[in-house]
Amino acid sequence: MKGLAHRLRPAVQVGKHGLTEAVIQTIARALDDHELIKVRFLNHEDEGEEPSKALAERTASQLVAVIGNVAILYRQAPEPDDRKITLPTA
Repeated sequence: MKGLAHRLRPAVQVGKHGLTEAVIQTIARALDDHELIKVRFLNHEDEGEEPSKALAERTASQLVAVIGNVAILYRQAPEPDDRKITLPTA
């Protein structure tokens, strides 16, 4: 996973206000869309991995790695609905 994330750019940046509900929702949407994302923390160098662990917990994702101020998160996308789509007949 870490190797696959190497080429990715951070999908979301967490700023000075930290993990607000809006940021959590944005990250959750990015995980729904991409499964594997990078998140850049702008102000957490002194806190170690704690913000990244909290983020993974709040988004129901797995923390793949923390490299400096960038967290790599993974959450498998839900399986597509297997129901048949019925098209109207003319």
